[in-house]
Amino acid sequence: MKKRLWLTYGMLTLATATWGSAFIAGKFAVQSFEPATVAFLRFLGAALLLFPLMWIMEKDRQKPSLKDHGLFAVLGLTGIALYNICFFLATKHAPVIKSSLFIASNPVLIVLLSGLFLKEKITRNNIIGMGIALTGVAFIITDGHLLTLFQFGFEPIDFVLLGAVVSWALYSVVGKIVLKKFSSVESTTYAVAYGTVFLMPFALTETSWQDVQQASMITWTAIAHMSIFVTVVSFVMYYNGIKEVGAAKASIFINVMPVSAVIMATVFLGETFTLAHAIGAGFVLTGVYVGTNTTLFNKKHRNNVLRNKTA
Repeated sequence: MKKRLWLTYGMLTLATATWGSAFIAGKFAVQSFEPATVAFLRFLGAALLLFPLMWIMEKDRQKPSLKDHGLFAVLGLTGIALYNICFFLATKHAPVIKSSLFIASNPVLIVLLSGLFLKEKITRNNIIGMGIALTGVAFIITDGHLLTLFQFGFEPIDFVLLGAVVSWALYSVVGKIVLKKFSSVESTTYAVAYGTVFLMPFALTETSWQDVQQASMITWTAIAHMSIFVTVVSFVMYYNGIKEVGAAKASIFINVMPVSAVIMATVFLGETFTLAHAIGAGFVLTGVYVGTNTTLFNKKHRNNVLRNKTA
């Protein structure tokens, strides 16, 4: 049981670390296409891979009801379409510090919504771990200058950033409900399919056939990476993690994403990895460990251990 739990934690870490690569791939992809088009092409490619995968892996799958399709549509609208539109708009028009901090606050809202709507227990470890991890994220985002967080005024783009956070939180919470009936592969496949449909009108409006023809090989490679690894492989692993440990605990691993992004930006984009980044990464990993380890700060567990040793 414990080995299986650590395997789940490893998959969640790998999934969210891979999401960090989307920042790098996206940076190359938007050189040829507008944000909504990049998102559409990414999920169109993912859908073409996910349906055959689902047919192979889930041979005894049940047919979704009208209500199920409604939930899948909500997943596609929130986690695929709205989140990606808001995210790419924000990265284009908002300061990086503000954008990153908003996105990093996702776990806080997911835990709150999970407790409110799914009645998941919010433990002291969840709260402590989340606080430590968010501190690390803030360190990474501000390069150790935490006071810079207060130098930005309130702007209309903040509503777009808030939309990204709320969209992903709803996606994670509704996903937990869907996973009671469907596998992670089925849930991801249908969510991506609906999200692709919702993104299509935006892509058709902002992109011409000439844009498609003129796109570079680097752009197509970046989109292929986001389709295969960032979407198909990572989304399935993340959904499986939610099913195994719950949305609140799984959400803590989202804080691995900015750490991953910073490391890859250093390697592939030549950005400088600072001491603040190293300290922040340490906080994030510590926060994930604390948030997922139920025995820490648990007096009953410590007392039982002492009794066993003296027996």
